[in-house]
Amino acid sequence: MTSSAVPSAAPSASSAPSDASVLDLAPVVPVVVLHDAADAVPLARALVAGGLPAIEVTLRTPAALASIRAMAAEVPDAVVGAGTVISPEHVRDTVDAGARFLVSPGWTDALLEAMKASGVPFLPGVSTTSEVVALLERGVREMKFFPAEAAGGTAYLKALSAPLPQARFCPTGGISLASAPSYLALPNVGCVGGSWMVPGDAVAAKDWDRVARLAAEAAALAS
Repeated sequence: MTSSAVPSAAPSASSAPSDASVLDLAPVVPVVVLHDAADAVPLARALVAGGLPAIEVTLRTPAALASIRAMAAEVPDAVVGAGTVISPEHVRDTVDAGARFLVSPGWTDALLEAMKASGVPFLPGVSTTSEVVALLERGVREMKFFPAEAAGGTAYLKALSAPLPQARFCPTGGISLASAPSYLALPNVGCVGGSWMVPGDAVAAKDWDRVARLAAEAAALAS
């Protein structure tokens, strides 16, 4: 398995195939921050209904692990991943909870080795050319570019595409529905990460229909 191939979950009509890349599941990966694990399942169902099956649940709140566990157990059409993974302990705990991919804002050798050993695909975070080259040297070709807008945005990624065409990215950080198409048009971008389809007020109001509509808008960027 490569670092980006998604392992199969329980049988489901639309579960990702085992050789699918995280970067190819949908044009946008929702970056989700949940404060109440009770919201996890209806939120995941709304995102999947809108056409965004890959969901990154960030480890920024105490509810994160329980949210990953609930989504993985109850929404089989979702490909649930863990974000803000910054330690080997995070790797162990999130994979045990059912995470099917891992995303980090940056990387160290210890974290990279833990992610490689986890058995699930991963996207280590980079923001400089040297970090990209270092990962390529270690056999990793698919990465998160973070923080995308602050680190140079589309101009930076376009500049990387000529000398480092073998690297592919999921840019995340400051990306919106309006700016996403300019990223997705780049040859070295497989998808983008963003949170505009899971606005805090919609989640607080449990307005899952609104989340599904926003997810459908984002999913349509693939056309």
